[in-house]
Amino acid sequence: MRRFTVLLFSILFAAGAVSARAQVVAAATTRQFSITAGGMASIFQPDFADNWPPPYYMAAAGASNQPLLGVGAYVDVKLTRWVQIEAEGRWLRFNRYADIHQDNYLIGPRVPVYHFWRSTVYAKALGGFSKMDFGDGESGKFTDLAFGGGMDVKLTKRLSLRAADFEYQYYPKWSNSSLSPYGASVGIGYKIF
Repeated sequence: MRRFTVLLFSILFAAGAVSARAQVVAAATTRQFSITAGGMASIFQPDFADNWPPPYYMAAAGASNQPLLGVGAYVDVKLTRWVQIEAEGRWLRFNRYADIHQDNYLIGPRVPVYHFWRSTVYAKALGGFSKMDFGDGESGKFTDLAFGGGMDVKLTKRLSLRAADFEYQYYPKWSNSSLSPYGASVGIGYKIF
């Protein structure tokens, strides 16, 4: 009985070793690294409407009665599926109220949240700086933190549509308070690598 048990365990062990050796090697792998560059059109609420309460040397935040329009450029660098970086520049120079405009220069991580069909929903957290012209010859450069997300749709192997990109910005130290512009963008991108 003892020999039978040893023989049975030996056969099972050998069978397990043979089947473990038969693991499948992936038939194909996808290249993880890619760079996509694109352009976009934006509409933003600047959160400043030429409001200068007494004493008149300190500006105050407040909703503008007309949004700023502008153009921008972005670069998405995909290192792996979960490690991605986005850099963007935006120049909000059109539809000015009291000649006020803003320029944003931001970079930070981008995370794909959900993928379906040919679309990718993503979230992002960016940091950098913004230049703002107050409309009366005064201007300033401010720290800018931006949080947002959107959806990219792959049109062809190289072209993608930035169907929607929403962003909430926060200038932590602006004049005597803080500033919170927000807006949306749409655009088109080209995959370089």
